[in-house]
Amino acid sequence: MYTVGVRDHIMVAHRLDGDFFGPAQRMHGATYVVSIEVEQEELDEHCVVCDIGMLRAKLRSVLEQLDYRNLDDHPGFSPGRSTTEVIARYIHRELGHVLPLRAGTMLTVVLDESPNAWAKYRGPIRPASTMPGVEPGVA
Repeated sequence: MYTVGVRDHIMVAHRLDGDFFGPAQRMHGATYVVSIEVEQEELDEHCVVCDIGMLRAKLRSVLEQLDYRNLDDHPGFSPGRSTTEVIARYIHRELGHVLPLRAGTMLTVVLDESPNAWAKYRGPIRPASTMPGVEPGVA
């Protein structure tokens, strides 16, 4: 299996609902390092998984929707429900709509909250039309 990846970062504000989240129930900021990896069993006609420059640009285009935003006000998230796991899934789905890769290509999205904590969402890229009940921009 061949893998290529890139990373970027975002700064967001949000709050998480419920006593389970302790002090994170209050509005707070978070800076996430966002890493993505694309996996394929075979290289393309150029002997690459995909163009890394294109991958960086597509990641940035998706992250711009989140960067310096209050996720409680973002249409892709329910207020108080923008956990790191949900943000990773949202980025995965949005990338699936914009990456010019074959359906079924494996995509991994990792959000590092700190050097010691992260969340990951991994799955095949699926065009929006094959994802039951999922519209572009909805996590």
